[in-house]
Amino acid sequence: MDDMILVLDAGTTSTRAMLFGLDGKVERIAQAELTQHYPRPGWVEHDAGEIWDKTLACAREVAGEDAGRIACIGITNQRETVVAWDVHTHKPLARAIVWQDRRTADVCDRLRAAGEEPRVQRMTGLVLDPYFSATKMAWLIERDEAVRGAAQRGTLRLGTVESWLAFKLTAGASMTDASNASRTSLLPLGGNVFDQGLCDLFGVPKSALPQVVDTHGSLGEADDAWFARTIPITGMLGDQQAATVGQGCLAPGETKATYGTGAFILTNQGDTPPTSGNRLLGTVLTQRDGTRRYALEGSVFVAGSLVQYLRDTLGLIASAGETEALARSVPDNGGVVIVPALTGLGAPHWRPDARGIIAGLGFDTGRAHIARAALEAMAHQTRDLAGAFAADSCAWTGLRIDGGMAANDWMAQDIADLLDLPVTRPDFVETTALGAAMLAAVGCGLHDTLEQAAAAMIGPGRRFEPGMAGDVRAQRLRHWGAALAKV
Repeated sequence: MDDMILVLDAGTTSTRAMLFGLDGKVERIAQAELTQHYPRPGWVEHDAGEIWDKTLACAREVAGEDAGRIACIGITNQRETVVAWDVHTHKPLARAIVWQDRRTADVCDRLRAAGEEPRVQRMTGLVLDPYFSATKMAWLIERDEAVRGAAQRGTLRLGTVESWLAFKLTAGASMTDASNASRTSLLPLGGNVFDQGLCDLFGVPKSALPQVVDTHGSLGEADDAWFARTIPITGMLGDQQAATVGQGCLAPGETKATYGTGAFILTNQGDTPPTSGNRLLGTVLTQRDGTRRYALEGSVFVAGSLVQYLRDTLGLIASAGETEALARSVPDNGGVVIVPALTGLGAPHWRPDARGIIAGLGFDTGRAHIARAALEAMAHQTRDLAGAFAADSCAWTGLRIDGGMAANDWMAQDIADLLDLPVTRPDFVETTALGAAMLAAVGCGLHDTLEQAAAAMIGPGRRFEPGMAGDVRAQRLRHWGAALAKV
């Protein structure tokens, strides 16, 4: 009986495969870390070959003897990261440029100075920022000899990570799902194909781009070379959209926040393409049979990567798990505030030039104060976004949180306290993979609708109620605002 779902979850710091049952329970997990390349300040790269090799190895490991029971494959991925490969050799032509990379900030500045941002935002829902894929694609064509040569020969393919994985799995199909395509700055929010005018603006050949397809349905088949049988690919979704589905945010107004490498907040907007006057992003949430659902999004570049920085670069902690006990060991932050602009500031500020700061240090500052301030920065960045969403007539009534950092009870409570809103955390916090499983299950007919999949696969979770005194909250916000003004 084909009753299992294989999910490939290609993230920023690791890639993994997970085998789900129809009840949302995970049967097996395999995970492998991805090498992070930082060749210059502000540059972040991955080896696309490594992404494929490790993803396939993880998939084969979890499939094991149950490959015959796998009904379908769902793919979810780090968004905006650009891969360039040759359609004939099936090999990458250069290192992938990761979503965190800031090398094209000057290009965005020039386009903004030329007055192009209103047009781009009106058409795509996105602001001009090196975060998005189009300027990364253009940079590769302009600066990398192998990529430029493939473009001249007509053998170049440019895509995001799910497109690269689908190409390899299917032995040559060229496709990208609508959710990922909507993050490139090349797809109009209401359009079904990449726009020639936008391609011309950014300098990206439309012929090198994949076909835009649904996020779930019959999308393709994984070649029998990989699992000794063909398996249908029935779901592809960007990681933050997948987490929104995995949190059950299927009705307009429902909001989730994922705290992983970065922090990403999405509010379901139904079938209306969103617009923002406060530098939030409009994005495709899901698409089935050409019918779209949309989301309004706020993106924070640094969340869990701040804790990783404290551990790996500063050596202040031995493991991420230490931060909760350290935060609880002191009564407050001791006046320390961290603005984690290590790769610039995302929404609602959009300042790629910003640098992070630790303010308020004194001889009485210990590592517990710094660890607590790092966790508090998550609540402060979330609060900034809450204000922008409210200004766009999209005020939250509650927040559903997930991602690796969300397992920290102290941080979950702090977010509820600073927002003065209830926060709910699911029992299974890795909702990105769960959302991909739900999507693939509906795409292959194991569940009829996403609502039915949510009822069968999502548990009740835990609720955190706000309890912070108003004067304490006000003081925190004053200190954060003062630190933010110095960045």
